[in-house]
Amino acid sequence: MTPENNKLRRALNVPLLTLYGLGVTVGAGIYVLVGATAAEAGIYAPVSFVVAAIVVAFTAFSYAELSTRYPVSAGEAAYVEAGFSSGKLATLVGLAVALSGLVSAAAVSLGAASYLHVLTGAPTSILTVAVVCMMGLIALWGITQSVTVAAVITVIEVSGLVFVMVWGFGFADPSGIGLAEIVPPLTGAHWAGIGTASLLAFFAFVGFEDMANVAEEVKDPLHTMPRAIVGTLILATILYIGTTTAVLVAVPLVTLSNSAAPLSMVFSDAPVTIQQGFGIIAIVATVNGVLIQMIMASRVLYGLADRGHLPRQLGHVSPKTKTPDVATLAVVVAILLLALTFPIDALAERTSQIVLFVFVLVNTALIRIKLRGAASEKHFHVPLIVPVLGVATSVLLFATAFL
Repeated sequence: MTPENNKLRRALNVPLLTLYGLGVTVGAGIYVLVGATAAEAGIYAPVSFVVAAIVVAFTAFSYAELSTRYPVSAGEAAYVEAGFSSGKLATLVGLAVALSGLVSAAAVSLGAASYLHVLTGAPTSILTVAVVCMMGLIALWGITQSVTVAAVITVIEVSGLVFVMVWGFGFADPSGIGLAEIVPPLTGAHWAGIGTASLLAFFAFVGFEDMANVAEEVKDPLHTMPRAIVGTLILATILYIGTTTAVLVAVPLVTLSNSAAPLSMVFSDAPVTIQQGFGIIAIVATVNGVLIQMIMASRVLYGLADRGHLPRQLGHVSPKTKTPDVATLAVVVAILLLALTFPIDALAERTSQIVLFVFVLVNTALIRIKLRGAASEKHFHVPLIVPVLGVATSVLLFATAFL
């Protein structure tokens, strides 16, 4: 373990942590998933996000308890180590979490570079390096500064979704469906499509778990972590349902289902300046994803090193900025290698499966911890049925990925 004066700084409160959670959860997913969910669920696409939110909620509440029991970096690794008493399994989980963040950040950095290429004409490879290095410098700046930057970007990103709702409901030509049509009948074949679409919608919620990896930098984790996790889930659900509904009202279903950029279609009849403005917001959203995943992955590596599972150099904390500088630099290099060398699309397809694998182990760890008896320290509590249902839903979703 690192000395007390070489520890991370507890500086995050509920608003900052919630914005961090929204930044990593509400990202590129909702900007591209609306068309895919509409292709499966049709006019009932908003319902698929409700179903996905219910499924995610079980694991989210498990994280809320575990993050107050063990408010440390590399949270998932700490939870699994406590539940299974296995350092090797904890290291595997921690590396899996870090890998998912690295792959996601690499893919998103390529997306941001592609958007920037359209605006500037500069080579995509150079823009990719610039984006990753710039986000790396912000991540090294300090946890308060970097999360504040991410929070500001998140506000812009969320404002873009609110803009979609305002324009879709109030200004766009209503070429889609009526609001009354969105509510599905209680029985019928349409529920099969809603179920399939819910699997897609689930991945738009993935990201809240990254909040556990900055728990060591949170003020009053006992009260802050549960509030921020639950708040993130509620706000993301509201944004997803509102955005999906607005797009369905404004855009014909056939057109929407075939679009790779569904939200931009809401502005198809809008002035050019508005279309360009929304395009800039989309760029900002992707850049934010790089920064937040970078923060998360570096904290995982730091946490594993701090507990002796990785080389101790990765546990070094800058005396000036109180950030894990060596781990952050390692993350920057890894993201650049992935973005410039490997087939990111193929790797990204496995990211969601990695996350579901981690969800199963984390929920199982909480079950084992609870069965051994309550911990002596004060922490947030959830009933045993919550992690049990978390395991069941995660296994189900993991299995469907192979069907």
